[in-house]
Amino acid sequence: MSCAAQPANLPRSREVRVNGVTILREQISREVQHHPAPTPAESWQAAARALAVRELLLQEARRLDVPCQPLADDDGRRETADEAVLRALIEQEVQTPKADLDTCRRYYEQNRHRFRSADIYEASHILFAASRDDAAAYAPAREAAVAVLTVLRAHPERFSDLAATHSACPSAAQGGNLGQITAGQTTPEFERALLTLGPGEIGLKPVATPYGFHIVRLERKHEGRELAFEPVADGIANYLHESVQRRALAQYIARLVSASTVEGIALAGAEAMRVS
Repeated sequence: MSCAAQPANLPRSREVRVNGVTILREQISREVQHHPAPTPAESWQAAARALAVRELLLQEARRLDVPCQPLADDDGRRETADEAVLRALIEQEVQTPKADLDTCRRYYEQNRHRFRSADIYEASHILFAASRDDAAAYAPAREAAVAVLTVLRAHPERFSDLAATHSACPSAAQGGNLGQITAGQTTPEFERALLTLGPGEIGLKPVATPYGFHIVRLERKHEGRELAFEPVADGIANYLHESVQRRALAQYIARLVSASTVEGIALAGAEAMRVS
């Protein structure tokens, strides 16, 4: 949907107003790009809610005459006047204490499984490149992968040689070796295949990904280790503070909504509590 488009199923007569102030359709159209959704209508609604909440907060800041001074970051980017006043309002009206050391330690003890370094996999593969959209190339690529895999079942020691001969990946020059891989660095399909293998094992069937078909071998796996409390304490404190702050901001906005007249859009639930 283009920035200027409006969902066809949104009535033209329906206007969004906050305490009598109209949110222009052009504003909502520009905002839509920041609110991806399954349908254009849902994206439009999300954009309208965000702008209504923003207007509600700006009105409250003006009512309270909140003092503010635009800030700049290290790269010289400066807040707009509206961004500055919204920040100042939230700092003034939504004050949340930072988590103390004991609270952070309790969270750490209750969630130790979250605080560990990533598993590291050393893997190799043989890629038979093909796009799912290219039927003429897709089936032959799979057949070639199956043929090479059949050879490997009888002669696994030939993996590097066959990778050098058949793989369409630059790693062919290293016998298919991809080096060290952590979660998220490969496609989900490739990652799932690695999780099923033990050191030295080759996958039982070719793995289909958007790049084609892969024969996968896990060379070795380095288990992640549990992290001590001290290195993660600051991160826990920030996470807990942001979590409490989000809830406090949602409650603050809900109070403003209940004391206001909002027309043309429903401001209810967590979605309405996001500030654009």
